Amino acid sequence: MWNLQTSLAILGTLCLTAVSGYKNGKVEKSCESMMPEHHSQPNTTASPYTLTVNASKFSPGVDIRVTLSGSEHFEGFLIQARDATNPDGSALGSFALVDPKISQRLTCNSIEGSAVSHTSNAKKTEIQVIWKAPSNAPPTVHFLATVLAHYKTFWLKLPSPVISQGDATPAPPQSTTVMSTNSASTSILPHPFTSEGCGKRKSCLIDPVGCNSSIDTNCFFLSYSTLDQTVSFELSGPAQGYVSFALSKDEWMGDDDAYLCVNDGGHVSVEAAHTTGRTYPELASKSVLTDVGWRVSDGVIQCKFSRSIYTPQDPVRFSLNNSYYLFLAHGTAENGMIHRHTWQPLISSHHQIITGPPQILTGSRSPLLMKCHGASHVDVPYSFAHSSGLRFSFYLPRKMEHMVSIFFGMKQQSLLLPYPWTTGILSAFVVWNIVLKLVLQLHKHDVIRKGSDKDDELPVLSDFSGDVNWDTKFRVAVLAVFVLGNSAFCFSLLGSIGNV
Repeated sequence: MWNLQTSLAILGTLCLTAVSGYKNGKVEKSCESMMPEHHSQPNTTASPYTLTVNASKFSPGVDIRVTLSGSEHFEGFLIQARDATNPDGSALGSFALVDPKISQRLTCNSIEGSAVSHTSNAKKTEIQVIWKAPSNAPPTVHFLATVLAHYKTFWLKLPSPVISQGDATPAPPQSTTVMSTNSASTSILPHPFTSEGCGKRKSCLIDPVGCNSSIDTNCFFLSYSTLDQTVSFELSGPAQGYVSFALSKDEWMGDDDAYLCVNDGGHVSVEAAHTTGRTYPELASKSVLTDVGWRVSDGVIQCKFSRSIYTPQDPVRFSLNNSYYLFLAHGTAENGMIHRHTWQPLISSHHQIITGPPQILTGSRSPLLMKCHGASHVDVPYSFAHSSGLRFSFYLPRKMEHMVSIFFGMKQQSLLLPYPWTTGILSAFVVWNIVLKLVLQLHKHDVIRKGSDKDDELPVLSDFSGDVNWDTKFRVAVLAVFVLGNSAFCFSLLGSIGNV
């Protein structure tokens, strides 16, 4: 037992260390690329942050003050000095700290203190460090900073002005615009999507069937339409963190072409990804999405985008001229990182050629095997056999156990059962049990009985055989009514599971 507890404690410590690794600035893994490992792409809009120096000339051993400041708060940063003619080269020189409470030295390129990062994710508007030029410094140097405003919002390799040695000719200034790996232009959608045109101008997958995504906040909606060599997608659904869909060659997860719409603090990032098995989706390094738009309202995440039918620049993306099953999933997210979907994904009932004729698709959140498994393990044994058996044993000393536990099963299953229909069935089932239990209690205490209550009408010599026969018939009648009622509840639940 001690060994098990020790192992769990060590494992927990390692997990905490891994989780907090980005918060405490220990980002040596990013020394070369200066890219945060946050499964997101750098921001390409104008940066609210600037990186400045206090001199335009330097010589070996001279101190240069470097200042990172901004009009908005930032949580993290990574600063390095590099050859101005080779910005992808190794870190140069070493840094000294001005405020060790908010900054720390890192070892990059086997040089201690050749980079500086944050010590926590506390909000900052300015950071200063001192750089000491090495003896083998190149003729021109500039400083680069990756600045993290919030987990998935960051700017990569913001440059400072170039400083030069002695009479060296300054290198041409580097562009402050980071080349985007995501060239999609993003806009805010003015209104929700509508199912108008489904089956005529666009193909649609809707759950529940017939719901209207423009007014129903519990409606999941996916549509796509083809124009020339481009396909436009619309995705909508109620979710706390993200909605997504995937193109799959079969009805099982793995090796799928996925697209994610992730809500991070009111801003939605739209990403292409690839899934392998049940691992975290691998986001695309090169964007193939254009005409991106999103909207968040009343707990509903909506996004749209377009992509080419063929994407030779990203061979992981599937060709849209082929047929695929469609998966529609949703779940929670934290700091832009998605968690495993809580409910079983909606899977189209058949594969569909994405560029084919418009259709209205149907789907299910579970294979037939899963439905049979759930019905055989939950619905039939509990609502029918178990509760009916309790009626037989009612007169034994053991009391009927509480029935509240059946509602916990509603939260434990992975099928998104229709609400409030299934909850209403279970509530009526509980009331039904209470009423039948009350009837049996009244009969047990002779409140319900055959014959007269007046003593002067009782015979001198009573024959109890009639009472026994009546009592038996009463119990059989109650049991029959109970079994019929339980059967009705059982088939109602089976029907709700079958329609998922």
